Amino acid sequence: MALVEEIFNIIAPHECLGCQKEGSLLCYDCGNALVAVPPRCYRCGRLSEDFQTCAACRKLTPIHSLWPATTYRGLPKEIVHRLKFERAKAGARAMAEVMADRVRLEGDWIITYVPTANSRVRQRGYDQAALLARSLSRRLDVPFTACLARTGLQRQVGSDRAARREQMKDAFRPLHPSLFQGRQVLVVDDVLTTGATCEAAARTLRRAGAARVSAAVFAVA
Repeated sequence: MALVEEIFNIIAPHECLGCQKEGSLLCYDCGNALVAVPPRCYRCGRLSEDFQTCAACRKLTPIHSLWPATTYRGLPKEIVHRLKFERAKAGARAMAEVMADRVRLEGDWIITYVPTANSRVRQRGYDQAALLARSLSRRLDVPFTACLARTGLQRQVGSDRAARREQMKDAFRPLHPSLFQGRQVLVVDDVLTTGATCEAAARTLRRAGAARVSAAVFAVA
């Protein structure tokens, strides 16, 4: 968190969006009470062990597992909105605390993020997915590396998976492939809708040499 925001938080501390307790946009108790998503394949919804993509869907996606922290409604939706549209960057830290309790990483991993559309980053002054990934890396004690960049100004506007997949085709390019070749990479984003964006990011990483790519999101729509 930037020094200016740290100072501002001391002068006018955040209040929990759930219970109005001072100190965080999402206190520990309210974060712990968020609806948990049962372990299942993110593509078809079939129950699976530790959120692994099922055998049938694995033929269609480069994502091995996808861990969602909660569902995109109510309190989670509000904190995402504050982070993305009201410059409440402290929301990334609160969201990462919840995500850290859901994700299970074993072995050698690095954490990266799905880059937000360039136009959105310019509007906000930051990339919320990058803030979220950095916070999660600190909580899991896993190295953070920026592995992807946007190739243009694409923003998703379609409502179905096919439309979004077409929009995101070739949307990313790898950064410094030597840093993640042969390694397991966790891609972080704030909200999962159809999965097309995470899939495009994962596909780029796999083509550039990542051994395995999984994903973690704060909320699933």
